[in-house]
Parts: sequence; structure tokens; C-alpha cells
Amino acid sequence: MWTVLQIELFKIFRRPRTYLAFGAITALIGIIQLGLKVDGKEYTDFVMADFAGSFSVDGNILNGYFICYVILQLLLVHVPLLIALIAADMISGEANLGTLRLLLTKPVSRTQWILAKWLAAMVYTLSLLVWIAIMGLFGSMLIFGTDDLFLMKSSYVVIVKESDVFWRYFGAFLFAALAMCTVAALGFFLSFFAQNSIGPIVATMSVIIVSTILSTMNIPLFNAIKPFLFTTHMITWKEFFDFKVSLANEAIIGSIERPGRIVQSAIVLLVHIIGFGAATLILFRKKDILT
Repeated sequence: MWTVLQIELFKIFRRPRTYLAFGAITALIGIIQLGLKVDGKEYTDFVMADFAGSFSVDGNILNGYFICYVILQLLLVHVPLLIALIAADMISGEANLGTLRLLLTKPVSRTQWILAKWLAAMVYTLSLLVWIAIMGLFGSMLIFGTDDLFLMKSSYVVIVKESDVFWRYFGAFLFAALAMCTVAALGFFLSFFAQNSIGPIVATMSVIIVSTILSTMNIPLFNAIKPFLFTTHMITWKEFFDFKVSLANEAIIGSIERPGRIVQSAIVLLVHIIGFGAATLILFRKKDILT
């Protein structure tokens, strides 16, 4: 199966659309960094407008850690589309090119073939997240430096000490990778049902959009299904930046306020990944390629 996986990775990374995805991420991150480098003071003044009369912050708010948080909030909304461009093409693309039957005549079982394609889609997804980490985190640290991380929530402010930030980003990126792999697994599953790539790509994004709307709407009718929607748990990476406080209302270094929520969300996402992958494997093993 290792040989098949290498072939699938070669096929992914020889496609122009693969590098368009990396180029789009590079351009978006570069635009955000350039904009905040040029007009960062106006942005921080706007962010601090509601709190300027209450307290002052001694330090550089506009540092690399803060920039990376802004980038993650903006990019993780759009990255699923870039993932769907590849993952939703893994099986349907072969059917569209007419190579599906030919590939299954090779001395490789259907299980090995589908697992190799599934793993290749996951490797592509993880490579995108690694590139975002390089550009968004390390690139921002290089350009803007580091300091305490200042985050403004809806009704309170979080200030994470500089020495307590980096491991939180490590955890946040790992969780984001899990969320994006769920999107890849969904796109891969939907690619089984089509003879061209457009349908699964559109279907993947449609499922994500509808699920996101259901996850955010506070309507009793939908509250029962929210915990089971993977989109409900995709933003749980933010939990890494909320920490416990002592009785003196001081931050407890190295703590997470709700670690149980992170574990619960990770389990839900893993169940979706395994479920989509297993369903694709079962259906493909029964697929009649002669019709």
C-alpha cells in the first residue's frame, strides 16, 4: 500500500490546483500581515476602544501571537473549500477520467487502494495546516515579534503571558488539523457518489454551510442535534486560549478552563472521520465498476 500511497501523493502534488491552494493561503496571510503592519495602530485602537477608559495595556498588543490568532479566525473559515478541491476529487476524478476500472485491475486490493487515497487526502490536508503554521505563526513572530497575547472576548478580556502562549498554539493547530481532516473525510466520502469533481466539491461546501448555520442558530428545534454536528466542534481550538483563574482572580499558568470540552469535541470529530472513512470503504468494496 505504501507504493500506492506514494503514487497518490505524486498525483495530488503535480496538480496545479494543489499549488493554487498553497498560493491562496500565502497571499491571504501576506495581505493580513501587510495590512496590520501598515495600519496596525488604527486596528488596535479600534479593538481597545471599549476598554480604553477602564485599563491600559503595557506592552505590544500587535505581536506575532496576536496576528496568528487573527489569521486562524479568518482562514479556518475558508480552508475547507481548499481541502474540498482535492479531497472531493479523489474518487470522482478517477471516474471522470475513465481510469477507475483500469486502476482496479492492478494487483492491489480495493481496501488498500481506497485507504491509500484516503491517507493521501489527509496528508494534503495536514500539509496545508503546517503551511498555515509556518506562515501564520512563525512568519508573524518573525515580523512582529512576541509579547503577551491580548484577546478580546464578547464580555471580557484575556491576556495570556508570553511564556504560556506557544504550547497553546501547538494544541490549537493540532485540533484545527483534526477539524480539517473531518472536512477531508466528508469530501472523500461524497466523491464516491459522483462521476465528476464539481458535484462533490459543491456538496461538501453545502453540507458545511448548512451544518454551520444549524450550529449557530439558537432555536430549540435544532438544539438537540447541535452536539452531533461536526461544525459545532470545529471552533473548539479557541478553548486552548481560555484558562482557569485562582480565587484571587489571577490566571493559572498552564491551565485550560474547559479541557473536557476539548476532549469531547475531539471525540466527536474522530467519530466523524472514522465514520466517513469506513462508509466510503464499505461502499467502495461493493461498488460495481462495470456499470
